[in-house]
Amino acid sequence: MKKIFLLAILAACFSCTTKAQVNWKSIEQASQVNVNDNQRVFLVDFSTSWCGWCKKMDKETFSDPVIAAILNKYYVPVHFDAEGKSQFTWHNGKKYTGSGVGANGRPATHPFTKDILGQKIGYPSIALFAPDGHLIQILQGYQNAYDFQIILWYFCSGDRSRYSFEEYQQIFDSKIKPKMMKKLGLAR
Repeated sequence: MKKIFLLAILAACFSCTTKAQVNWKSIEQASQVNVNDNQRVFLVDFSTSWCGWCKKMDKETFSDPVIAAILNKYYVPVHFDAEGKSQFTWHNGKKYTGSGVGANGRPATHPFTKDILGQKIGYPSIALFAPDGHLIQILQGYQNAYDFQIILWYFCSGDRSRYSFEEYQQIFDSKIKPKMMKKLGLAR
């Protein structure tokens, strides 16, 4: 009886799903990556401590096992406090220093956030940079896990040179996703 009870507990433990974890880098760590040796896309997640949609994306999208696998294997994922005090030199050679506090006493937007997002500052925002550090794409607003995996795979797989994004979305489930899942080691 004890063996059956123990097996039931073990089975319950193994059947519980654990949330996948993205191996986030700080902006300082990402800025130190040698672009000459890097073959991965940089993903910078611009978020703030007060942003509800950022928290939702952390909880629901970035914890998805497929998203975590893609980011950990093919990206240099960076969680960036868009109103923080980080000091770093980005791959374009420009030095950035955040003040943390604006003139009105509220958090100040970090200069890197302003440079990358321009006049369209909103959170969450995701910036994708080529392995050499040049900006490829900005995604603004909440991204659900399914749509986000399509976007991430489109940019890291080289498929954007073969397909328009609209065509890619149409063939993703039938032609792209099975190969992607196999490459990620998540095929069933």
